[in-house]
Amino acid sequence: MTVLTSILVFLHVLGAAAIVGGWFARFKTPTVLPIQLWGAIAQLVTGLALVGILEATGSPSAAFHIKIGVKIIIAIAVLVPAIIGYRKAAAKQEVPTGLAHAVGGMALINIAVATLWSV
Repeated sequence: MTVLTSILVFLHVLGAAAIVGGWFARFKTPTVLPIQLWGAIAQLVTGLALVGILEATGSPSAAFHIKIGVKIIIAIAVLVPAIIGYRKAAAKQEVPTGLAHAVGGMALINIAVATLWSV
């Protein structure tokens, strides 16, 4: 189980890097890149898998459940604009600046919640 958890954590961090890295790369001319969409999907899927493993093997506290609830809401707030922005970019339409920055900014907030909120 430790190997699986380590692989999931690796993929989770890689997803965050894809979102934020893509955001930084296109900060002056904001858009949503395909790598950001895939990173958002990876974040949500691996995050849910990690929580599932922890629930199955340990006994998380109520504070943990609150933190995970907040992180899931933020992850959805990253994924939805990533999908919308990617579809607009793929259709050669202009991606609104706020939408593109929402993807990267909310991902950055999710990273801050993960690292700064100790349970």
